[in-house]
Formats: sequence, C-alpha cells, structure tokens
Amino acid sequence: QVQLVESGGGLVQAGGSLRLSCAASGRTFSSYRMGWFRQAPGKEREFVAGLNWKSGATAYADSVKGRFTVSRDNAKSTVYLQMDSLKPEDTTVYYCVEVESLWGGGVKAWGQGNQVTVSS
Repeated sequence: QVQLVESGGGLVQAGGSLRLSCAASGRTFSSYRMGWFRQAPGKEREFVAGLNWKSGATAYADSVKGRFTVSRDNAKSTVYLQMDSLKPEDTTVYYCVEVESLWGGGVKAWGQGNQVTVSS
C-alpha cells in the first residue's frame, strides 16, 4: 500500500511563497497520477492540482492557476506544490493524494495533511 508523507507547510505573509513536498513510497509511481487537495474547516474538499507522473501533464483549479505549480522528482519519488503569490484565502490544510484522474477523481490514497497559513 502506498504511503504519502507531506512536509513544507507553515506561515507566510500574503504575496509570499511556500513549497509543499509529498514523498511517496510503497510502489513504483511511473504509471500513476498524483495531486493536491485542500480543505478548510466547514467547507468541502477542493481539488487544487494534478500531475500525470509518467507524462508530466498537469491540471490546475482556476483559483490557483498561474500561481501554483505541481512537479515531481522521479529519483526521489516526490511530488511538489510550489505556491507563489499566496493569498489569505489560500489558508487551509493541504493534502497530497494519489488519484485515478488528472483532475482529482478517484482518490486512492491521502497524505496526512499540511497546514498552510497566509497572513494579510
């Protein structure tokens, strides 16, 4: 079974940047899709970004397009979410996921979650 371990969250001022990392283990990921979701208290879980591990194709929610970038390091089996031009409304818990669809459908595994707080 796959394990997803996240790191890199924290506190940043509006306009700043953070990078989340998600180290994956338990199988070979070259044929899979990974992604990021986020969920604020009392709100539904929101798709943020997706990545096809083999082709490198990516997908982004409109709310983060142009500000966030998802990427991977094959040698480290790690997925990254680079978050730039952060806004207070980006404050929430971010989850790394393994998914069946590039756009976040069919979640197969979750990371533990990582808090991102953006101050105004």
